[in-house]
Amino acid sequence: MSDGVTEDALLDGRVRLLQPRTGYRVALDPVLLAAGVPAKAGQSVLDVGCGTGAAALCLAARVSGLSLTGLEYDGASLTLARRSATMNCREVEWIEGDVFHPPASLLARQFDHVISNPPYRSIDRGRTSPNPDLARAHFIDDLGFDSWLAFCAGRVRGKGMLSLILPAGELARALAVLAPLFGALIVTPLWPRLGAEAKRVILQGRRAGSAPLRLLPGLVLHAEDGAFTEAAEQVLRGGNALTA
Repeated sequence: MSDGVTEDALLDGRVRLLQPRTGYRVALDPVLLAAGVPAKAGQSVLDVGCGTGAAALCLAARVSGLSLTGLEYDGASLTLARRSATMNCREVEWIEGDVFHPPASLLARQFDHVISNPPYRSIDRGRTSPNPDLARAHFIDDLGFDSWLAFCAGRVRGKGMLSLILPAGELARALAVLAPLFGALIVTPLWPRLGAEAKRVILQGRRAGSAPLRLLPGLVLHAEDGAFTEAAEQVLRGGNALTA
């Protein structure tokens, strides 16, 4: 690899991922997000703000026969996503575009599954990053956050599902935006360790039907010694689905 790019392995090597050596780099979030998506062969998936393609490629490694599309505003990240897809022998439609000014062709489409690891809302609390790539990946104001979620929701077809991974502190606002749009909402907490507060949640909404909010048991990521729990290993390295 060049000095500015690294090749990394996800899902115990099932996915090869190119990403910048500095700036935003993939952690656990896109892997966990992909594991939570109940997609089936033949269905269509849109990854909003796909970055270098980690979530889409992890989902493709678990579920074959998907029609995958990734939307990303940053051309350099999208170039790496295209190269990674080729390395992994995956066909993905990569679209360069801004969530807030999306291509008209994308506005005319809907998908069985829409997934996203959206920026947080922390910019209005005085917390940003001096690194511009990290700032764009992580920070957004309230209006932008709401608009991002509304765009994602609008791309979900009838009976389809929206899947998001969010900081736990953003859950209340996300629910306020999405509750009027979805008949059923599901929250899966991601616990750093047993007895600790959840730092992340996966929030999912289904278009069809009507049901009360469901709060699932969630996934404990680390044991007391800091190692991954067996359940987390099955997801992060074994490539298993994150199930209730």
